[in-house]
Amino acid sequence: MGAGLAPVGARGGGRVIARLLLKSLFVVALPVVLVVVWWAASAGSTDPFWPPLRTIVDTFPDVWTADRLRTDVVPSLLRLLAGYALAALVGVALGTVIGSYRAVRAVCEPVLEFLRAVPPPVLVPVIMLFAGIGDTMKIVVIASGCVWPVLLNTVEGVRAVDSVMLETARSYGVSGLARLRHLVLPSASPQIFAGLRQALSVGIILMVISEMFAANNGIGFSVVQFQRSFAIPDMWTGILVLGLLGFLLSVVFQLVERRVLGWYHGLRATTRRS
Repeated sequence: MGAGLAPVGARGGGRVIARLLLKSLFVVALPVVLVVVWWAASAGSTDPFWPPLRTIVDTFPDVWTADRLRTDVVPSLLRLLAGYALAALVGVALGTVIGSYRAVRAVCEPVLEFLRAVPPPVLVPVIMLFAGIGDTMKIVVIASGCVWPVLLNTVEGVRAVDSVMLETARSYGVSGLARLRHLVLPSASPQIFAGLRQALSVGIILMVISEMFAANNGIGFSVVQFQRSFAIPDMWTGILVLGLLGFLLSVVFQLVERRVLGWYHGLRATTRRS
């Protein structure tokens, strides 16, 4: 019997490997196509503002040395993570309160809609007046833009908690922090993570914008300095660094999300199969 089952298991393993290979191919296919198109389109370029991709790639290791990574990339990452963490903490906390209480939501909603409509880059000069031009200003700028996707998605996630489950918890005497920890936040967590995913891309944009104002290091600062000194290939390498950084952060976020929301993705997969 064991010998008869072995080929079946081998075929199942082969299908899994083939599926993973096909998925990996889909993931890398579009980036490869875009790089090939860019390489071919810029190969014969003599425009100083549109250098060949070969020139940009050759310039990359000379510009982004270990020392520049330490002095520019690391500070940018630390500011991004600090602002993002602050926005996540404030957004989830306020969103949970606003989503849980109708009266609070009715009072706060007009103000939230007004503040949400103000573009965060416009607030940079205002924040500079109160927070100076140091790292605090940049962290506050990042947090001020990242907080809205987290806050609004948390509100909607908390409001969407099943009323039957809430009544069941109330009837069993589960209330306060216990209900928040074991029912409300887990039920709202898919929506919260959707907001955190949106906030990550917003945070990268604001990280660059904040470093273009009165900064002395960071990726955004370096890109502006390259542009002002007409080191155009160097400027393009900074743009590539930002793209690679965004991709790596997205991959890390997806790994964390799948770890935390494993139960949710498993439930969705089961529902699709049924």
